[in-house]
Amino acid sequence: MTRRHHVRFRVPANRKVRVGLAVFLLLVLVAAFGQLFVGHVLGQSANRLHAGGNLESPSGRHWLGTTSFGQDVFAQLVAGTRTSLLVGLIGGAIATALAVLLGVLSGYTTGRSGAALTAFVNIFLVIPGLPLLILVASYTRGRGGWLTVAVIIGLTSWAGGARAKRAQTLSLRNRDFVEAANYSGESRTRILLLEVIPHLAPVIASTFLFSVVGSIAAEAGLDFIGAGHASTVSWGTMLYWVQSQGALQSGAWWWFLPPGLCIALVGTAAGLINFGVDELADPRLRTRKPGSAAGRSRRSGGVTPEGAR
Repeated sequence: MTRRHHVRFRVPANRKVRVGLAVFLLLVLVAAFGQLFVGHVLGQSANRLHAGGNLESPSGRHWLGTTSFGQDVFAQLVAGTRTSLLVGLIGGAIATALAVLLGVLSGYTTGRSGAALTAFVNIFLVIPGLPLLILVASYTRGRGGWLTVAVIIGLTSWAGGARAKRAQTLSLRNRDFVEAANYSGESRTRILLLEVIPHLAPVIASTFLFSVVGSIAAEAGLDFIGAGHASTVSWGTMLYWVQSQGALQSGAWWWFLPPGLCIALVGTAAGLINFGVDELADPRLRTRKPGSAAGRSRRSGGVTPEGAR
């Protein structure tokens, strides 16, 4: 008789984490399928110009109104969601990968190699990130579109995360389980992959979350000051045209509020999800169920039923 194994997907108990995951999942669904809905159901597109529809307020035809050029703001917001999320995910993945690679290697390696890696990380750490990002982005402007911007952001924003990973690795390098793996003859690569990096998983997850948010904000900042790709529809380019066309002075709130709120939503979702990451890293932060022994002990002033006897 065979035994069936049922795999259960556990939903995080923390309500804040659930809200953060729901918000992020909603944005991902909009990025993946939103343009199909806008094109086939609403019959709109991000770059379509509507004659005589300049700065229309929200209506049944244009859910978020139109721009000063007659473009549908809702269609632009959906298209911008896809571009901004892709920039955030790719830039965050590159920055996190470099931070883990260089941070762990510089913290675990000793001798001249370790000193050289540490010096390399420190050099990039003291270089002002924003001027470097603006300089490189301005030089490559018009080449490669949003993908080039995402790669540039990832290559220029890893130093802070690498420094944090180096400090964590230094604290793990002399732990008993790492020393035992060294004495047993394990290779350095195996020790790093199986012993050190798994203990850094919560820190790496936090780094990735905020690297995604930082990449989205950096792309929006580049577009806002005119150093990005104005022809690409993203939350940043929407804000750029809002500023250049004087939407604030015109009172066209339906044009400048949606992209700003979306950027804020991504940051809020990342912060809420990070609560769950903190719970994984520190068991003391995990929420106890009201019916558990620990919960009963806390309500009774620290005396369990066994202790009361």
